[in-house]
Amino acid sequence: MNKNYYAILMAGGVGSRFWPVSTTEFPKQFHDMLGTGETLIQKTFARLSQIIPKENILILTHEDYNAIVLEQLPMVKQEQIILEPVMRNTAPCILYASLKIKKQNPDAVMVVAPSDHWIEDEVQFCSNLQYAFDFCERDENLMTLGILPTFANTGYGYIEFDKLDSRPIKKVKQFREKPDYATARKFIQSRNFLWNAGIFVWSANSVLKAFEEFQPVMFDHFMKGYDVLNTPNEEAFVKENYALAQNISVDYAILEKAQNVYVLPATFDWNDLGTWGSLYDKLPKDEQENAVVNASVYLENATNNIIRTEGKKLVVVDGLTDYIIVDKDDVLLIYPKNKEQDIKKIVSKLNN
Repeated sequence: MNKNYYAILMAGGVGSRFWPVSTTEFPKQFHDMLGTGETLIQKTFARLSQIIPKENILILTHEDYNAIVLEQLPMVKQEQIILEPVMRNTAPCILYASLKIKKQNPDAVMVVAPSDHWIEDEVQFCSNLQYAFDFCERDENLMTLGILPTFANTGYGYIEFDKLDSRPIKKVKQFREKPDYATARKFIQSRNFLWNAGIFVWSANSVLKAFEEFQPVMFDHFMKGYDVLNTPNEEAFVKENYALAQNISVDYAILEKAQNVYVLPATFDWNDLGTWGSLYDKLPKDEQENAVVNASVYLENATNNIIRTEGKKLVVVDGLTDYIIVDKDDVLLIYPKNKEQDIKKIVSKLNN
């Protein structure tokens, strides 16, 4: 294991599109969403630890989830868990974690990886990550792993690269926002667009240099506490200052501004498990293309549904196609799959 390799495992999201299973109190990364016997964060940690020393994997999460992380990842020490007192998008937390890593090891190269992705071909993942680490150790570059699109998805951001670039690692032309369907189809047909998976690789030096150049206010704000990072006084500094940081994504903050951004088209399979529909795609199906998790079912004229219960509850369905049916505690969700992006809005309304 290379002692200079680090990971920032992002585990602070709420995953509201997976409501009612994923809740603010217990988000999706802490659930065994596919019935494999391991939660998503456990799978991600195990995958990263194949190439990165376990003690160099930092878990970035909200302070409310500290106990859950320690329970699900008993090999992790408290000092490896970076706790956000408030949620402030990805730029502040990545800057904060990168400063901690830089202070610990000035020669560090790191991967920023979400905790809720599903990657089956872990050999290819590790191969791609090694390739990216090597690239970022040689030069001060910012890298992302892009996913080859399989359909015109409107739920992902896209990365455009130079069509004429024949190298394995390609220069990024621009990041594109989540498109409408017609635009997404054009992206696919152009063959020089990749899905933005939010997996980033860079050295501590290169990412901090980018923050200093493009986000000087945020950089100076966190640098005020540099001397207390990795000490007992760090917690007090973070509680007092973290909420004052700008709420902005790392894409907006530095990647869309920097000129030294590159992308490696990934050779591993990938699913972000962001919605019930994406989970449906990964689950085994019956003859009528229904995906069932935990439930016992009696189905008539029912096709292309996903059905999930907590226990072995009997679910009887007749005449439904392309529906999400989820039973959790005192909530029963019956919702069209083609409107799954609206579940987040419903959760927001119910909470207000």
